Amino acid sequence: MKRFLSYTALAVLALAVLVYVGLTFFLGSAVKAGVNRIGPKLTQTRVTLDGATISPLTGTGTLTGLSVDNPAGWTTGHAIYLGRVHISMKPFSLFGDHIIIDEIEIDQPEFTYETKIFASNINDLLKNVESGVSGDQPVAETAKKNGQPIKFEVRHFRLLHGRVTVGVGATAVALPMPSVELKELGTANGGITADQLAAAVMKSVTTSVVGATTQAAGQIGTTAGAAMV
Repeated sequence: MKRFLSYTALAVLALAVLVYVGLTFFLGSAVKAGVNRIGPKLTQTRVTLDGATISPLTGTGTLTGLSVDNPAGWTTGHAIYLGRVHISMKPFSLFGDHIIIDEIEIDQPEFTYETKIFASNINDLLKNVESGVSGDQPVAETAKKNGQPIKFEVRHFRLLHGRVTVGVGATAVALPMPSVELKELGTANGGITADQLAAAVMKSVTTSVVGATTQAAGQIGTTAGAAMV
């Protein structure tokens, strides 16, 4: 009897491990697929997420290798690269239509900033995202669950130790950028859609990128129009 109970306990443990691994893989795959599907619609550029892992028990996870390409008319290559994004959400909220994220932390993000008189690649990217919110066919319509738009609530967003590379080629200069910290995104509204969340974050990121280049404008001749964007 004791041996039978031991075997039963081991079987239950093995099953629990398999379920946990399966859910972790499912959640990670769902996040990766969602970003790669919705991202290009938001930015109107190529967006790729290499990988994602989410724990179904704790709601913590990591996104790796998130790249956002430049808008049309700018140098080929990415405008934004996020090597690692740490995320903490309410467990299992990803299965519903109201995803509650306690914290998003992006450490050492990389931005490439190009300017043309009164225009910049980062600002064009922001315009693309904002057009997805106010356009005839909002991106939110493509992000639904059970017929309802998926809403997001982000309690705390932090972007730390960022670097912005101004210009391209031999004249490019790397600069530190101010941190970005946002709180209670969508909390008062009962959640916001993916495009509204992206627009809110991009506005602050654009301000931080422009701030970094404006502070160094005296040292870099190619950023003369940065503060005007």
